[in-house]
Formats: sequence, C-alpha cells, structure tokens
Amino acid sequence: MESLPTTPAPRTVVQLPDGTHAYISPYDLPAQQQSGPQVVHIHQAPPDRTVQRIALGSGMGAGAVAAGVYFGPLLVGALTAIAANLAILAFLAVALTWGVVTLVRSVGGADGKAAAQNVRKARRGKS
Repeated sequence: MESLPTTPAPRTVVQLPDGTHAYISPYDLPAQQQSGPQVVHIHQAPPDRTVQRIALGSGMGAGAVAAGVYFGPLLVGALTAIAANLAILAFLAVALTWGVVTLVRSVGGADGKAAAQNVRKARRGKS
C-alpha cells in the first residue's frame, strides 16, 4: 500500500479576476469567510413539520385531509373519463340511428317509409 502513487486532488475550474479560466486544486483556494447572515431560499430550506401539523391537525382529521387531497383528483379524473365515454357512446347512438333511418328511407319504398315512421315513433316514445 505504501508504494501506490497518491492520486492528485480533483481540479476545479475557476474564473480569475482578469476573466480567464484556470484549473486549480480546491486545496489551494483560500477559505471563504461569510460576512453576513446566510440567506436560504424557501425552496432550499428543510420542510417545517410544525406548520403542517397546525394546518392538518392530528389524528383522524389529518387522515381525512390527506385522503381528500389524494383521492379528490382521482375521483375527478374518473368522473371525467366516465362522462367522456358516455358522450362518445351517445354520439355513436345518434349517428347510427340517423344512418339506419337514412338507409331505410333510401332503399325501401312504401315499406321503408313505414319502417322509418315506426322507428321515429319508437324513438319519441309513442306507440
């Protein structure tokens, strides 16, 4: 182990005051002193559990809020998908009915007109 060569320190690219860039070992850089308080942005700060506990409460109330937050969008998505499927099926039913009536009218003579009349009456709910 003593005969192994030492690995050089990883090099860092720094910009010199004159604007040029140079590779310098991090060990050669001067230690930076903080002159004022450290500013931490909110997205970098650790989460504050106290605020969450106050907002959600404790026990069953927190579970109900969490379930509502989780299952609410799922319910809205499921209902939207169901409504979209029903709208497509209703459109298909209207289109197919129109097609059948048009086909029966064009192909049939007096019998076709009577059949179309029967379909129209059945659709309206009259007998």
